[in-house]
Amino acid sequence: MKAIQIQAFGKPTDVAQCVNIADVGAPDANEVVVALEASPINQYDLLMIAGGYGYRPPLPAIVGTEGAGRVIAVGSGVKHLKEGDRTLVPFLHPAWAERVKTNAPWLRPLPPGDVNQFAMMGVNPPTAYLLLTDIVKLPRGSWVIQNGANSGVGRSTIAVAKLLGLKTVNVVRRDEVVEEVKALGGDVVLVDGPDLAQRVTAETGNAPITLALDGVSDTSPMNLMSCLSESGVLVSYGGVSRKPMVVQPGSFIFKKQTIRGFWLRYWYQSAKPDEITAMFDHLAPLVGSGTISTPVVATYGFEQVAEAIAKAGESGGKVLFTPRT
Repeated sequence: MKAIQIQAFGKPTDVAQCVNIADVGAPDANEVVVALEASPINQYDLLMIAGGYGYRPPLPAIVGTEGAGRVIAVGSGVKHLKEGDRTLVPFLHPAWAERVKTNAPWLRPLPPGDVNQFAMMGVNPPTAYLLLTDIVKLPRGSWVIQNGANSGVGRSTIAVAKLLGLKTVNVVRRDEVVEEVKALGGDVVLVDGPDLAQRVTAETGNAPITLALDGVSDTSPMNLMSCLSESGVLVSYGGVSRKPMVVQPGSFIFKKQTIRGFWLRYWYQSAKPDEITAMFDHLAPLVGSGTISTPVVATYGFEQVAEAIAKAGESGGKVLFTPRT
């Protein structure tokens, strides 16, 4: 079967290769085999291939970290899936292969919907859900502020926040995406800048904000923290700017604010299967209905790996591998 493999870490367009490997074979009693239909190229996938991510798979490695497909074989002990069901490829399971064998007991059939959107459900929507539910206790009606609001996590945060009865201040870096984020349901949408706190105060009526979500780094966390209440928490889950985080020491000294990190991999490693299932029970209907959605700009077969990765390095939406089309 075809798969995308690396034998060394390096420039993704150079080291990622479409190869023929042995088929995964029949499932054991508690396993299923999934025929991949779609898998996104995430920026952290490219960072992992380059060797700069927090996790390095043993080499040689099949890469890709999430996706969706059809169950084509089921082990004798599996009760939660049957042949023909559409389901996810578990996060950080090597996904860029025509067939995947896994024993994740939390997997469930997906509802009707766009397989390309379901292929992106394993990372960004869970990140948004957990950022809003596992860090700070937020009563309904609370405000949350986030940057990178037009990103995959940002879009998911807006949708999940509405599900939870929360209001969002959404910070972006370009004027041209303001209306787009408003159309997604963002309650307040503002372009980042040093005067962000004054504008947020005006837009929210000086409402308290106890949680800020940072996926950008650079000076943006400092601007977010200027909007936080005393003892507020900023959570760093990414750094698309590729620059160090800049913050004011007074945020810690005088306002008792804190910064903490979030990596989805740690949560998946510690969560019980029923906790993961319960989370996706909330998220799958949102993705199936299109409430959580990320623009797809192109799809490619595995043989077009260099072209696909080059396209994924551009801005404007997601690039997916769709090996069965």
